[in-house]
Amino acid sequence: MRLYLLFAIIFGRLFFGAAQDNSPNIILMIGDGTGLTQITAGMYANGNKTNLESFSTIGLVKTHSSNSLVTDSAASGTAMASGVKTLNGVIGISSRNIKTPSILEYSKEQKYVTGLIATSSIVHATPASFYAKVTSRKKYQDIALQLSESEVDYFIGGGRKHFTKRDDKRDLLNEMSDWSFAKNLTAFDEATKGRVGYFTSNDEPEKLLDGRRPALDEGVKSMLKKLTSKENTPFFLMVEGSQIDWGGHANELDYVVSEFLDFDKAIGVAVAFVKENPDTLLIVTADHETGGLGISSGNIKTFTPSGGFVTSGHTAAMVPVFAMGVGAEQFSGIYENTAIFDKMLKVLNKTP
Repeated sequence: MRLYLLFAIIFGRLFFGAAQDNSPNIILMIGDGTGLTQITAGMYANGNKTNLESFSTIGLVKTHSSNSLVTDSAASGTAMASGVKTLNGVIGISSRNIKTPSILEYSKEQKYVTGLIATSSIVHATPASFYAKVTSRKKYQDIALQLSESEVDYFIGGGRKHFTKRDDKRDLLNEMSDWSFAKNLTAFDEATKGRVGYFTSNDEPEKLLDGRRPALDEGVKSMLKKLTSKENTPFFLMVEGSQIDWGGHANELDYVVSEFLDFDKAIGVAVAFVKENPDTLLIVTADHETGGLGISSGNIKTFTPSGGFVTSGHTAAMVPVFAMGVGAEQFSGIYENTAIFDKMLKVLNKTP
């Protein structure tokens, strides 16, 4: 199947050229650590409703890595971004030690404009899976260097220090001469340079309950404006609700719920965009479940959930995937997380 898809890319370029005007946009939204129970808790806390109810195509994803039933975000991010299983902790390199191109890189070859937004640092495992190739997710300075050399057009996320306070004494922001760096979302919106980055924090962004700004839905609105500013140019966008996972690690239900609701509002923005721009594929999924959360009680009158966790780590539970728009029908069923990449690549190249 993979060879067929790669042949389709080559054939399409030879006979039809790079991205046509009707090439579909792709929005991939990843709720880190978000299993069915995290969604359920957020739904109840939101008055028994979620923007995920807008989706008619729903599937389930197997999340194991190549060396563990319980994956981490690096291996699962690589699976979704590049379509290969790899070792926990590894980004963009297969278990056979082969560097693998990501869906973002394939989309750039098709002349797409690209964007990344996360509520973690932009060099964290999930966003890094779309542009970096490293043997350890902890090599943040190496990942930052690879972002500076990548073809990403826009990003919003934390982690500025990995670009400026480096062991090699380089200031990557000064070296990124074709970029402008915004100090706030307004400046991001108003930036006119070809490539724009907005560091939301020097290190990891704080949690929403502690006042993190901007909210994810606001960032997604701004990112979509940037990505659609070039007429007749399709885009690829990855959005991560990163800290749902961190709430699971902390075993704090309020943390999980608040971060999911932030993510859910961003999903609402994306759903509205697809309704206005039907030439778009929207996928919402997770890399894994975190915490083994269970809802064991609550208040039916106020829809207030209560429950507990069985671990401070990840679990091997399958996670849901929701899809709408171009090619959404292929996302139903049960399949490996690597199939997320395969299905996006089919849409990207409009193969049957």
